[in-house]
Amino acid sequence: MTAHEALAAPAAPFGRALCAMITPFTADGELDLDAAGKHAAGLVADGCDGLVLSGTTGESPTTTDAEKTALLRAVRDAVGDGVPLVAGVGSADTRHTVELARQAERAGADGLLVVTPYYSRPPQAAVEAHFRRVADAAGVPLMLYDIPGRTGTRIEPATLLRLAEHPHIVAVKDCAYDLLGSTKVIGATSLAYYSGCEELNLPLYAVGAAGYVSTVANVAPGQLRAVLDAFDAGDTAGAARLNQLILPLAELMMASGLPGTVTAKALLGAGPVREPLQPAGRGATDGLRRAYEELLAATR
Repeated sequence: MTAHEALAAPAAPFGRALCAMITPFTADGELDLDAAGKHAAGLVADGCDGLVLSGTTGESPTTTDAEKTALLRAVRDAVGDGVPLVAGVGSADTRHTVELARQAERAGADGLLVVTPYYSRPPQAAVEAHFRRVADAAGVPLMLYDIPGRTGTRIEPATLLRLAEHPHIVAVKDCAYDLLGSTKVIGATSLAYYSGCEELNLPLYAVGAAGYVSTVANVAPGQLRAVLDAFDAGDTAGAARLNQLILPLAELMMASGLPGTVTAKALLGAGPVREPLQPAGRGATDGLRRAYEELLAATR
């Protein structure tokens, strides 16, 4: 047993290496289900254990409920039944979130990604009640999404400890940038933690996380997975080296001032983004391509 296996939660319910998948659109801005299916199949072939659909990377704020359902069904057809599909169903409205959860379950989701209600900034008791309401209504497991930088509200560790008792709440996508708090919850619960920030994939994995949910995996799925594979094989120095190679591209994609959706689509040529997002400019796209090509050259 490796050091990570000894520390890790009993299971990674959706696999280790998950991609927060973009949603392709046609040139005139319509949902491109054929391109979505091909992209999903390619991600699985290149090392993704599972896919997260209709998250922020998937432009969920600007896709309709019907489009979310159509996307899920098309991706399920493309990848088959053996690949976990986690559907983003979060909103700022508990009733709408419950309805999205039920629709996703009917459409074949294996799990649900539920973000903290945003903008209204509910107190912790209301955050907990929101998640319990969705979990009670769901017939598939939940991954809670803790990203206070976008929502304005943290899922506090004490709240997560209580929510971990719910049988349908099994995982956390962690973008809280609180390694101490995350480590405490990992040690005290069976929640499967997934890093949602590429620079923390390896650090969180080293303290017992289950894996990651990554936007960068849209363009470099094999390179990201190789970090975990090296760590699991006991090659911690190799894992650190591979991680360092990924960071320049990850920084450009996720921390350059452009949303990850925009940068991923610039590299993939996966159609336009929907307003209010705007496509990457020529200079940004050229820089992304240089960083991507350097990563490919270094990891061949």
